Amino acid sequence: MAPAIERAAAGLGGIRRIVLSHAHADHRGGASLLNAPLYCHPDERSDVEGDGGEHYFDYSKVRNPLIRALAPGTLRRMDGGPVKVDGTLSEGDSVDGFVVKHLPGHAPGLIGLWRESDRLAIVSEALLAVEPVTMTGRPGRIRLPPAPVRPADEAAGESIRKLAALDPAVVWPGHYGPITENIREELERAAEGA
Repeated sequence: MAPAIERAAAGLGGIRRIVLSHAHADHRGGASLLNAPLYCHPDERSDVEGDGGEHYFDYSKVRNPLIRALAPGTLRRMDGGPVKVDGTLSEGDSVDGFVVKHLPGHAPGLIGLWRESDRLAIVSEALLAVEPVTMTGRPGRIRLPPAPVRPADEAAGESIRKLAALDPAVVWPGHYGPITENIREELERAAEGA
């Protein structure tokens, strides 16, 4: 996806830096091919520069045997490999009008971005809002990330409660969005499942 990302960014002045939400292959995938400094949370650095967090994935929790068999290879094909981290971002740091929020659970150093002025939350996979069985991209209820790639259940629930307390007007998760209706109610319901 790196060439498509570069083309999209060219019309906006180009890529000056990459703020990586977390190290998983479907998020760091093209970063190694983009010519820009990369920033992530300190707790994510070793996975960004290493195996992309795969060491804590628990594929035995994938119910569908076909998906369980295909998932590891599919993720590796998405992955551009380890990426050099140029700097880190922690809770409260500023990035172009946004404030960094540490949202662990799906990944130890997962971060999102919060803009108070319009109550916009870009949250990556701190939550999912796609149909859960086939992951077809069809909208679904807000929920926790899937168990096979959620090493810290309690932290995942706390991250969703943190987002609910912000009372966002718009939420952009990593695989679907925007979410604009019943956000706080849906976040609180999802956190109860943690």
